[in-house]
Amino acid sequence: MKLATWMATATGRGLRMLAGLVLIGVGLAVGGVAGVVVAIIGLVPLLAGVTNVCLVAPVVRAPFRGSRVRGA
Repeated sequence: MKLATWMATATGRGLRMLAGLVLIGVGLAVGGVAGVVVAIIGLVPLLAGVTNVCLVAPVVRAPFRGSRVRGA
C-alpha cells in the first residue's frame, strides 16, 4: 500500500512520466523495430502518470486511481 500511496504523489507521478519519456527517447534513438517497441512500452508509464493511475496498485490491493489513494 505504501508504494501505491507514494505513486499517487506529485513526485511519483512525475517520475513515472519521466521514465516514460526516457524510454520513448531511448527507443527513438535506438531505432528499428526494437526501438519502436521500447518507445511504445514507454507510453505505458507516461500515460499512467498523466492519467494518475498506478498499474501496480491492483497487485498490492490498493486503489487503481491516485485520487482514491489520497482520499480526494
